[in-house]
Amino acid sequence: MSEKPERIVLAATGDLHVNDADANRYRDLFAEISEKADVLALTGDLTNFGRTREAENLAEDLRHCTIPVVAVLGNHDYECGQPEEVVRILQGAGVTVLDEQAVEIAGVGFAGVKGFVGGFDRAELGAFGEKAIKDIVDESLGEARKLENALRTLRTDRAVALLHYSPVAATVEGEPKEIWPFLGSSRLADAVDRFDNVRLVLHGHAHRGSYEGRTRRGIPVYNVAQFVLTEQFGKPYVLYEV
Repeated sequence: MSEKPERIVLAATGDLHVNDADANRYRDLFAEISEKADVLALTGDLTNFGRTREAENLAEDLRHCTIPVVAVLGNHDYECGQPEEVVRILQGAGVTVLDEQAVEIAGVGFAGVKGFVGGFDRAELGAFGEKAIKDIVDESLGEARKLENALRTLRTDRAVALLHYSPVAATVEGEPKEIWPFLGSSRLADAVDRFDNVRLVLHGHAHRGSYEGRTRRGIPVYNVAQFVLTEQFGKPYVLYEV
């Protein structure tokens, strides 16, 4: 687009969990989304185990998407230990996979990271005790720093943050409370809240979670795992005006 529109339509979904046998599973869905939106955001767990064939199946379907696609990886995309290969295959299909960088599309900035575990608010895990605990906290802090750094590079007055793990407790409600610390971290919300241009935050991961929440500063957070969206809207994606 040569001119930057005042608003764009953003489609979002996540937790596709494409497997080895899933040829053409999402082809028609991506074609439909292309007719309704300007940009598609994918919030991780794009594959089921991070296998090469899974990524290739998804990439083939994404070639039927005629609008720009931005994405982050999820924990399932790391399972086989080759997230770089998943990224390479998806990039070959034209997907911008966000991690330490940001991108501007039609006047809207997109920054994203996978995120990590750690818990929320007063129940957030602290860096005390065994090295293994400190390593978890370091990883969580590192993901939040990457998100903050990526958002800082954007000069747009509208920005969207993409995550896999949740930044707030509200959107994991519905999941067993015992596993909430493994579904996200408030540190991600702290990073987002430092920026006035972030219009919304999208994440997945919590299949049985809730659709909507807010950061402490009031920035809207949406759980766009396809299972949540299907329950909420009767279809596996949602549209936003940004």
